[in-house]
Amino acid sequence: MQRPYKAKTPRRPGQKKASNTEKDPVGVYCRIRPLGAENEECCVDMISNSTIQLHAPDGLKANRNGEFKETQYSFKKVFGINTTQMELFEDVAKPLIEDLIHCKNGLLFTYGVTGSGKTFTMTGSPGEGGLLPRSLDMLFNTISPFQAKRFVFKPDDKNGMEVQGQVDALLERQKRDSQQSVPKTPSSRQKADPEFADMISSDEACKYENVDEDCCYSVFVSYIEIYNNYIYDLLEDAPFDPIRPKWLGGGTPVRSNEFIAPQSKILREDQNHNMYVAGCTEVEVKSTEEAFEVFWKGQKKRRIANTELNRESSRSHSVFTVKLAQAPLDADGDHVLQDKNQVNVSQLCLVDLAGSERTSRTRAEGNRLREAGNINQSLMTLRTCMEVLRENQMCGTNKMVPYRDSKVTHLFKNYFDGEGKVRMIVCVNPKADDYDETMLVMRFAEMTQEVEVARPIDRPICGLAAGRRHRNRAFKDELSHRLEERGGPGNAGDPSALNQLMESLPALPHCELVDPADDHSLPRLIEILERRHRVRQMMAEQFDKTANTLKSMVQQFDGQLNAKETFLQEQRCKLSEKDKVIISQRTELERLEKKSKTLEYKVDILQKTTDMYEQDKRSLRHELETREQRLQRELTDRRRMEQRMTGMMTDTKLKWEKECERRVNAKQLEMQNKLWVKDEKLKQLKAIVTESSGVGGFPSERPEKPERPSRERDHNMGQKRSASPSPLHAALPVHPTHRRSHSAGGEKWVDHKPRSNLDLDTVMQPILPNAIKVSTPNEKALSKCNKYVLRHQELASDGEIETKLIKGDVFKTRSGGQAVQFTDIETLTLECPTSSSRKRRSGSGEGADQMEDIENRAPVASTSSGFGYQKRRKP
Repeated sequence: MQRPYKAKTPRRPGQKKASNTEKDPVGVYCRIRPLGAENEECCVDMISNSTIQLHAPDGLKANRNGEFKETQYSFKKVFGINTTQMELFEDVAKPLIEDLIHCKNGLLFTYGVTGSGKTFTMTGSPGEGGLLPRSLDMLFNTISPFQAKRFVFKPDDKNGMEVQGQVDALLERQKRDSQQSVPKTPSSRQKADPEFADMISSDEACKYENVDEDCCYSVFVSYIEIYNNYIYDLLEDAPFDPIRPKWLGGGTPVRSNEFIAPQSKILREDQNHNMYVAGCTEVEVKSTEEAFEVFWKGQKKRRIANTELNRESSRSHSVFTVKLAQAPLDADGDHVLQDKNQVNVSQLCLVDLAGSERTSRTRAEGNRLREAGNINQSLMTLRTCMEVLRENQMCGTNKMVPYRDSKVTHLFKNYFDGEGKVRMIVCVNPKADDYDETMLVMRFAEMTQEVEVARPIDRPICGLAAGRRHRNRAFKDELSHRLEERGGPGNAGDPSALNQLMESLPALPHCELVDPADDHSLPRLIEILERRHRVRQMMAEQFDKTANTLKSMVQQFDGQLNAKETFLQEQRCKLSEKDKVIISQRTELERLEKKSKTLEYKVDILQKTTDMYEQDKRSLRHELETREQRLQRELTDRRRMEQRMTGMMTDTKLKWEKECERRVNAKQLEMQNKLWVKDEKLKQLKAIVTESSGVGGFPSERPEKPERPSRERDHNMGQKRSASPSPLHAALPVHPTHRRSHSAGGEKWVDHKPRSNLDLDTVMQPILPNAIKVSTPNEKALSKCNKYVLRHQELASDGEIETKLIKGDVFKTRSGGQAVQFTDIETLTLECPTSSSRKRRSGSGEGADQMEDIENRAPVASTSSGFGYQKRRKP
């Protein structure tokens, strides 16, 4: 058993690079996707095949006073809306495949906002294969005749490649065949996407002609995704049902006893300082169809979700890596050279970056919001790395590039350090709604073009002579042809018959002629040659005899063969008719199978969409129930508050009715007392006048002083419920000294009373003549008036409702609108008595003590000014 050798990747061993290394800028291309509808507004125009023009939409100009100008951006090449996938592949990906065959690494990634066509550019659709399937098709079309047998190359766990001997590779193949011979259950059998087979037509297949035929090749693929800054292996074997996916829309696994959640992978650095994903599955593929099957196996595990901007939005960055291992043939041109220094591994990374998005537009919540944040953060880290690289190259600085801030930049840092070519395709959606995001993408693309990457160095494969495979094939063909002529087996690879023939002849003696007069060696040599001649004649006679016998047998067989051929001709005619029937039935069967597979794929997509909608439905229903419960609690609190306010208003109304009646009675008693005093004085004066005039008479009887109504009568009268105060009290003149309210006058007012204000049944109410009452101010109402008042209610410190009248002047602005300048504030306060003490005050003129009961005081309206006006009170 031969010892396996470990290969080396075609990269430089150190991080230090010479100052005279040639550098190439990052190739940035732009692709414009068509608009979704014909009537949509477009904000991107293609000026030439390398320039686009970005102009702000009309609505944005109106909102920002037209300060935006048209901006032009240049790229290596611009692909318009009519560009085919084949044209894009010819200019962008085909050179990378050629470099891959020549032992050079490459990185190709798509960048843009969500819904700009990145996944379509990378993967494609039926009939319009993207860059990934076309790259695989070109690679296998080129190296298919020169592929090594399976398991000759075997990847190790340290980003290297081992070369196994023929015996070890044969054992591995037998082991694989025995495992595949075990029948699988229908649920575990992975089916390739039926639409992938139709992605590339035979007319569009391409091939690279300048390939080294003296090498053996093997292709290994791996597929990972970076989700929430964690790396997951999409090709890792795990229980997976293609009809009912084990993942929800947000990447959350469905709880099942049979399902094992995938473990995230870590990044490591190999001995050549190259980054790789430790423990990642690498599958050896031998054809384009097999590679498609592996790709689709991982594609079904990739996380996608439905957002407001994209029905199937990628929620992770996907990386599909194609590794090409190649080693030269040995000197005989038959087997792989067992030299570890001559084995090279090159790789091409095809990256589909998730689109940047604004949560205000996608209305993301929960998992979607977290995913969008991680996506934007990783893209921001990529922009930061590009900025630092450009600054270091242009300004000569040596700032540290923050590759480790994100898994995306950390994984591909070797490419930006000069380990291969870097190509970026900027996908643009020209609709006006994406203008702001497109502007940021254009700025990043313009900056990326200024970053230069070191050009990879060409490495010779080996120093052996060229044409070894061709010479080996020609030798085998010639040997097989000669053996067939001699009547032997036409197996050029088995020289046992030729060796046996040569051994039957007498061996030549070892003789060396030193002297021309040597009589011993020459006769001996002549004797041996004569013996060989006699043996040869005997063999020729035997051969002729055998040939004649075989000839007679062949003639006999020819007669039998002619009879059988006649019989076979008849049977062949019958079979041809049946073959036509079978072909027609097979064509119909293939059509039905393809249709069935297509329907199964559509059912799978619909099932995924249904699961996403069901999850959204459950979340919305839960939110609706929560809001209904909250609304029910608010309604209950409001009814409780209304009942409380109604009780307080009823109690206050009864108190004030009693107070008004008591005050009326007290005023009546006071007036009666004054009238009685005046009558007494008049009677006394009349008596004096009568006595002085000598007229005899008796003074009239002194009228009795009117009795004061008892408190019991006041108490009984106070218990009567009166809707309004008595007419006597209402007719009493009150002349308070106060200034005139600012709200009175002949001005035109806008009375703004919000709907949330409560109606208070107070005696004093603000009345505004010629007022326009509104619940919400508008420009039409303000244009008709020159005054504005806002009724604002709030709860005072004593628990009563306080109403503020905020007044202002209405004036026109320069732009033709209306503005309000506030000038005054009036406050209406409803006060409740809290003291039960009585207050005495002296009357004027009589000196008699009069009692004023202030136990229950009437409501007082106070007016306060916020701009220096004097405070006034009204009874």
